[in-house]
Amino acid sequence: MIGSYVKTSGRNIMRNKVFSFINILGLAISMCVGLLLIAFLLDLRSYDRFHKNGDRIYRITNIMSSNNEQSGKFASTSIKTGKLIREKVTGIEAVTTMRNNFSGDAKVGDNILPIKGYWAEPSLFRVFTFPMAEGNPETALKDPYSVVLTETAARKLFGNQPALGKAIQIDTLTYQVTGIIKDVPFFSHISFEALVSLSTVEQANKSDRTFGAWTNMWSNSVYLLPTEHADMASIQSQLNAIAREENQAEENTKIQLELLPLYNIVVGESLRQSEGGPGFMGPHMPPVVLWILGGLAFVVILSACFNYTNLSIARAMRRIKEVGLRKTIGAGKGQVRLQFLAESVIISLAALLLSFLLFLLLRPLLINMAPEMQRLVKLDLTPIMIAAFIVFAVAVGVIAGFVPAIFFSKVKPIHALGNLSSVKMFKHLSLRRALVVIQYTITLIFITTTAIGYVQYKNILTFDLGFSTANILNINTQDNKPDVLLKELGELPEVTALSRSLITTGVGNAWGSTMKYKDSRDSVLVMTNHVDENYLPLHDYKLVAGGNFIARPTTAQATGEVIVNEQVLKRFNIGTGNPGKAIGEQIIMNGRKMTIVGVMKDFHYGTVENLIGPVAFTFWTPEDRAIISAKIQSADMPATLAKIESIWKKIDRVHPLEAAFYDQAIEDAYSEFSTMIKIIGFLSFLAISIASMGLFGMVVFTTETRLKEIGIRKVMGASIGNLIYLLSRGFLFLLSVSALIALPATYFFFKTIVLPNFPYHTSMQIPELFIGLLAVLLIALIMIGSQTLKAARNNPVTVLKRE
Repeated sequence: MIGSYVKTSGRNIMRNKVFSFINILGLAISMCVGLLLIAFLLDLRSYDRFHKNGDRIYRITNIMSSNNEQSGKFASTSIKTGKLIREKVTGIEAVTTMRNNFSGDAKVGDNILPIKGYWAEPSLFRVFTFPMAEGNPETALKDPYSVVLTETAARKLFGNQPALGKAIQIDTLTYQVTGIIKDVPFFSHISFEALVSLSTVEQANKSDRTFGAWTNMWSNSVYLLPTEHADMASIQSQLNAIAREENQAEENTKIQLELLPLYNIVVGESLRQSEGGPGFMGPHMPPVVLWILGGLAFVVILSACFNYTNLSIARAMRRIKEVGLRKTIGAGKGQVRLQFLAESVIISLAALLLSFLLFLLLRPLLINMAPEMQRLVKLDLTPIMIAAFIVFAVAVGVIAGFVPAIFFSKVKPIHALGNLSSVKMFKHLSLRRALVVIQYTITLIFITTTAIGYVQYKNILTFDLGFSTANILNINTQDNKPDVLLKELGELPEVTALSRSLITTGVGNAWGSTMKYKDSRDSVLVMTNHVDENYLPLHDYKLVAGGNFIARPTTAQATGEVIVNEQVLKRFNIGTGNPGKAIGEQIIMNGRKMTIVGVMKDFHYGTVENLIGPVAFTFWTPEDRAIISAKIQSADMPATLAKIESIWKKIDRVHPLEAAFYDQAIEDAYSEFSTMIKIIGFLSFLAISIASMGLFGMVVFTTETRLKEIGIRKVMGASIGNLIYLLSRGFLFLLSVSALIALPATYFFFKTIVLPNFPYHTSMQIPELFIGLLAVLLIALIMIGSQTLKAARNNPVTVLKRE
């Protein structure tokens, strides 16, 4: 029986080559989106699965609040947290603390390798499964100045020579290699080249009382491995007790501890990151993004399934007798359903082959769409992935063939073998209309969303941030002393101005300090930057009162001047609305008294989806790391950049130049938006392609069922233009209904949900809403016009004789 289904399905597919091609192409185009999404999800699900006890590993999340206001959830916590859990919490098999942001230049002989990693405890190897090729995992990270290298790092430093027990110099300190571990897998949220004993950094900071403080939570993370069958509610209760006890000694800052399963780190709640870089966050994808991408992929695939339904009904008249004969010789409804489901599954599997080729073509484009994508997924083929593709294709075939199978199984043999006009097909016209409306509503929403999103994205890139970014090259000095680089750059005629700063603002970087005014109990977190005397004029910041820095301190402790923005004055009511009166007032930042010497006009310290808040600039000192900003005026920019590259190589032969124009950095800061717009734009193209195929099926259906009417109208004197209008107006009406649904829905979606998240967005314009409608109407008119013109040109004598 199954062989009969397959054989009959194959014959029907070959007999109707045009319709079969359209079905296979439509399903393949939509299914390639599904394949990409499946591969994407499988890659995300692969993170951290290589750890033997991964299902039992948890990371501590810090929930910090200040002055009874929650500041956010952080992926980091304090070193003290790890020690308290080890001492006081029962039901724990192992606890390990890691400290972020270990980096330096490792030197062995003439080999110099920039290396990055973490400070870690010996218990790390009891919690995680990082197999050690050489050395003892129990003691490798015990003593100060011990380092464990990955196999690749050891090979780069020592070549083919043994590395275990050898000494390496990292910056000015000497470390002993106590272990070699296998390279960290790609799908690990923790990635490193070296692990240094945590006792090293503890020894270096033994005189710093704040190092091990409960609130010093910015560069550390704690992971724990509960015992098998441990009561997690009991463990959480013990963590709450630790937090209550420690918070009693804190006046304004309160911290709560929360357990986060290892498998929920990469795909899970978005957490705030500390100053130490990616650190313990690693790659991350919010679940809402996956739901959005999944929903978009689903509607595109559903649209292709609609096509199959449309085209199957369009050629129903050719299949009715086949169904009648099958039922006459004993086939039941179930067998007819299985026949049509088998046919749709075969078409879906054929589409899978084509969609797989599209998947291979689109895979590198998706990975290279944004730098974050390259660090997040690989999309390499695996047996599990191929099996998922096949299951997906069968599921799509069943969904696509469900309605035709139900439709044909209800046909009565006496009607099918007798007068075909008695077959009650036309009661399904409402379904046909609904499918057209749904398809084009989806298409219009996609296109309109792309148009509005693109315009908003371009407006963000050209938004007035309150300072100048044109022709400014930001150079990361990478711990090199900036003075030599400044001197060399200053001698280039193309460089017209130079300045130093701690961070680059306006691109999402942040550095915060606590500020107080007269009331010692009233404090606020103020975003800060450390800048020199050239920074404000180079970037054209607007001063509404006061002036630039007067003193030139050389240490952080000696800084006593601050330049604030207008939001600081509003927050503390300094000067009672008069910026001039604020000059000379004293505030307290991180426990130090500072004098306000200038007031800046408000500007965008962060990205533009954030409201402008209080900002303060203090003077840059040699203790700070440096970003050099160079204002460039050049008729030959590539040649100028080559000169700067040459200067850098004279100063630093180890690290490559890290430099980016400010405007490019701003564009990179919004790469998530541009990536989402590209994805939705791609889906828009697929949606309109699939909808056009669906419309073609509907037009074929209409012309096949109205050939007799067309012939009679031509005999009665109707012109081709009249016939085209007659056959087109129904479709145009349905498109109008789609527009009446899609355009208001998209407008209110952006107006009430999307744009309120961007306080400084621009208003939507009429062209953005109607550009999609015009594109769809043009394509629809071409599709409808070509088919109706073909039907209208038929000889009425031939048609009526056949009827």
